[in-house]
Amino acid sequence: MSKHETPLTRWYWQQVGGLLVEEFPLVKGSKGASPRFLDGLIILGEETGISKVRDFPIEGRDVVAIQTKASRLGMYLMGQCVFSLELVKRLNPLSVRSVALCAGDDAVMRPMLEAIEGCEVVVFSGNRSELL
Repeated sequence: MSKHETPLTRWYWQQVGGLLVEEFPLVKGSKGASPRFLDGLIILGEETGISKVRDFPIEGRDVVAIQTKASRLGMYLMGQCVFSLELVKRLNPLSVRSVALCAGDDAVMRPMLEAIEGCEVVVFSGNRSELL
């Protein structure tokens, strides 16, 4: 968990509701693959709260995958958003949205990411003091 990103992830989750799984594992590390994690995964339709377990079964559930950066939208975050969408699909959810959550927008990059079905950009709109 990041002291800069976790507060943004939790801010977004509070807007959406559902069960938040922080640092959700998408890929287990192996000799041929590095481990991959989401900053957050929201399971919609569950009681609002933060899960105490990270490896939560999502097959047949509606979910929101979150990748967070406490900076302006950029290509690194955009790539995380796109590939997270594809990795979550491998876990057979009923539906998935992939969110690039950031602290600043980019008028050129945002439309490119949002042209990909299932991807969206959310820009933190609160006051930074709310996050402390």
